[in-house]
Amino acid sequence: QVQLVESGGGLVQAGGSLRLSCAASGRTFSNFAMGWFRQAPGKEREIVAATSWSGGSTYYADSVKGRFTISVDNAKNTVYLQMNSLKPEDTAVYYCKASRLDAPGIDYWGQGTRVTVSS
Repeated sequence: QVQLVESGGGLVQAGGSLRLSCAASGRTFSNFAMGWFRQAPGKEREIVAATSWSGGSTYYADSVKGRFTISVDNAKNTVYLQMNSLKPEDTAVYYCKASRLDAPGIDYWGQGTRVTVSS
């Protein structure tokens, strides 16, 4: 059974940094795309960044380009989101998602980790 467990959220001042982790277990993820999404209060969930498990291709939302970096540690089966120069508008619950590349529509989500950026 696939399990995704996020951690690393917290309260940080504007301009600060956080690193989110998503520990993946239950199967091999070599044929998965991994993504970080976020949902702010009263808003829809939106994609922040995504990558293939191999790390060969990445995507970033315009709002985080140049500030956030997604990466994969194969040895630890963990996906990271390094967030620098945080802004109050980055405040949200951040979710990790694993999507099977060979079976579109089969997705797995973590429980989320809350990030609060104070001004």
